[in-house]
Amino acid sequence: MLTLITHAAQIVTPPGRAPRVGAEMGEIVIIEDGALLARGGAIVAVGSTDDVLRVVPAGEEVEEVEARGGVVLPGFVDAHTHPVFAGTREDEYERRARGATYEEIAAAGGGIRATVRRTRAAGEDEIVAAGERYARWFLAHGTTTIEAKSGYGLSVADELKLLRAIRRLGERTALDYVPTLLGAHEVPDEYRGRREAYLALVIDEMLPRVAAEKLAEYCDVFCEPSVFTLDETRRVCHAAKALGFGLRLHADQLARSGAAELAVELGAASADHLEQIDERGIRALGGASPNCVAVLLPASVFNLGRRDYPPARRLIEAGVPVALGTDFNPGSSPTPSMQLVLSLACTQLGMTPAEAITAATLNAACSLGRGGRVGALVPGAQADAVVYDCATYSQIPYFAGVNHARAVVKRGVVWRPDA
Repeated sequence: MLTLITHAAQIVTPPGRAPRVGAEMGEIVIIEDGALLARGGAIVAVGSTDDVLRVVPAGEEVEEVEARGGVVLPGFVDAHTHPVFAGTREDEYERRARGATYEEIAAAGGGIRATVRRTRAAGEDEIVAAGERYARWFLAHGTTTIEAKSGYGLSVADELKLLRAIRRLGERTALDYVPTLLGAHEVPDEYRGRREAYLALVIDEMLPRVAAEKLAEYCDVFCEPSVFTLDETRRVCHAAKALGFGLRLHADQLARSGAAELAVELGAASADHLEQIDERGIRALGGASPNCVAVLLPASVFNLGRRDYPPARRLIEAGVPVALGTDFNPGSSPTPSMQLVLSLACTQLGMTPAEAITAATLNAACSLGRGGRVGALVPGAQADAVVYDCATYSQIPYFAGVNHARAVVKRGVVWRPDA
């Protein structure tokens, strides 16, 4: 079975398979009146409609997606999400609207710990059912691969429950999940005043169990002076690395701590958030080899009602590969829409539409070790492509708040919401 997309006003993709840096982030390939041919879940050909039609084998069954003058992009790769949890926190949303800060709500027992209590009380099937709903949201808005963190269990049994739920979601939905253990997301209520005991639990019990069951590719730590310190983060990450996990860090989100430099020291795949990063941290990321990708999350700043957006332009100018993510979670960023994130990247981070697309596709894929597999429309890559009801790629972020996705192709199959 072949899948064929034809007559796109523009097929737009970052070139190559490696992370793009500096001026490269704004250099994208644009094919007018474009087409894409896929077989067996992989891209066979990309080019003008006339050229691609010439290589379609006669007599083979073809499912054709008529782009009708729309724009085709690679499926978005969301490089930072928290998609498995129970309950919601719209009560906190209203409290913030009345002036309470994120930190004040957390100190009063809300925030992450509130979701932990609800998630512990929920069964795995309930978590999966909610996750299936969120998977449909991601796909409907053009996202085909997500990095998926645990972190709302904070016990060995509950973190395993969440990671098993992520595995089941990968089997039951069209969305691709890249699982990350975030056991060091917060110190749970029962370990208040016993931080060392909780760190020992994460290092000596949680990490080995997750590794033994092969439930996660990455380990993440919420590295903040008020959550886990640099030294505590270093200890968790060294233990994770010894067990074969890749590393990611929540870094310099709420306070400047040196977490970006720690990410480079540890050889982390990404440093995420970076709202409070300074020039020293930017220089460290710019000089990292191999690359440590800066994953920026403007929707969390927006949803928290803050103004301290990460310095995307300074990062790009320093040669740091920049990626984007939604930070989808029940508290600080309850949005699955990478289209909204593109709009925020252009209006609040000073990125061009082309840079934002590169950040939301190829660079995000590279941060997850999937450069060349997803995030670009090139022969041999996975056939993840989305048709948008726009005349040019810049209209996707320009018409903000609109879901422009008209058709989603995942592994060469046209995804349908009821499938």
